[in-house]
Amino acid sequence: MSVANRPVHRPLSPHLQVYRLPMLAILSILHRATGIALAVGALYLAVWVMCAAASPRTYATFQGFNVSILGRFVLAGWLFSAFFHLSNGIRHLFWDAGYGFELKDAYRSGWIVVAVSAVATALSWIVGLRLI
Repeated sequence: MSVANRPVHRPLSPHLQVYRLPMLAILSILHRATGIALAVGALYLAVWVMCAAASPRTYATFQGFNVSILGRFVLAGWLFSAFFHLSNGIRHLFWDAGYGFELKDAYRSGWIVVAVSAVATALSWIVGLRLI
């Protein structure tokens, strides 16, 4: 059997082990996920208000969850989602205006969005803990 006719043993399609998603694809997926997280967070906020309106005991129970480790993790995730979605939305507005389409500019603005989101979340979290 010649080398040209020898069967090649490789996957038929890219697998996650060998294929690395580009950063821009990850940011796009994360933008959609944070939009969903913001919608769920709005429901969470509505339940929080309903508990406050129901009775002091119900509100205290809900607040007990909010100050737990899991509750703080949920709130921090929602806060990051809000900042990321906002920052990435501003980035999309620049794209709509025709700026930042070069690949290096798109990657740079993506890293700026991630950094701004992380810093804004950390600063808001620190300020929020000081107010408690």
